[in-house]
Amino acid sequence: MALAYFYFFASMLKGGETQYVYIDADDTADSVRAKLSPIAASSAMSGFNCLASYVGYYDHLRTGRYALEPGMGAVTVLRRLRNGQQSPVRLTIPEVRTLDRVAALFSRKLMLDSAAVAAAFADSAFCAALGHDSCTLPALFVADTYEVYWNTPLDKLMERLSQEHDKFWNEERRTKAQAAGLTPDEVCTLASIVDEETANLDEKPMVAGMYINRLKENMPLQADPTVKFALKDFAAKRIYRKMLDTESPYNTYRNAGLPPGPIKIASSDGIDAVLNYEHHNYLYMCAKEDFSGTHNFATTYKEHLDNAARYAKALNERGIK
Repeated sequence: MALAYFYFFASMLKGGETQYVYIDADDTADSVRAKLSPIAASSAMSGFNCLASYVGYYDHLRTGRYALEPGMGAVTVLRRLRNGQQSPVRLTIPEVRTLDRVAALFSRKLMLDSAAVAAAFADSAFCAALGHDSCTLPALFVADTYEVYWNTPLDKLMERLSQEHDKFWNEERRTKAQAAGLTPDEVCTLASIVDEETANLDEKPMVAGMYINRLKENMPLQADPTVKFALKDFAAKRIYRKMLDTESPYNTYRNAGLPPGPIKIASSDGIDAVLNYEHHNYLYMCAKEDFSGTHNFATTYKEHLDNAARYAKALNERGIK
């Protein structure tokens, strides 16, 4: 009896910390044993193998991320693996600029292939099933942290994220979007530009108001971040005149109105700044010459040129090209 307890019920783990075992679709009996052996006492591992073979576990592996806790014996570990009692993963959707980055994140955190995810994001039928196209798909993602299972298929994951999107876009937010003359996707698109223009939370509603004024006046947005996105040159510190001629539907110097979709996954602060934009008469803005990350605003083009000249002078004095 004492020997049976030693093999089957005594703590299986070597250390005193919770260990995580990932079982994927390619695993076999040998690979599962190889994953367990480094963290399990040899005697307990023998007991686990005996039980696993007896109940046929190795013939019916269940994928997932499993938490093995100190004090768990071979019987408990086997029951957890055999029954698919997973431990969820905390998946944080970041405010990234391209969906390739999202695909890479999904691959790092979940049992998904980044190339397959990226291909799905570019597939018109896949996007249409979610109510989007490949340009507006970034508007589906709400930057936040979610608990999901490691082996969640992409279609189920996107279904979950769509539900989170719908919860975020409650009646209050939808009403504010309508009052601003924008759809939720358009709010996310404008918010992505606002986010790229300023990290200052207090200034975001002011920037949003300036762009909404431009939209109402049928003026081009002329937003520098859209040029960077069109060029895929996110490290550019200055926007030169020749860059403004870049041929792209995202270049708001060449094209009127909003770009075809967000230039990044917008922050919730950016979205709420657009929904609660500041009402003013400004039509122009330029980064402040003190490099504080905030802007000088102007109602006339002449004022704007003066602001732009001061900023250009400050850039030249610092040797920023």
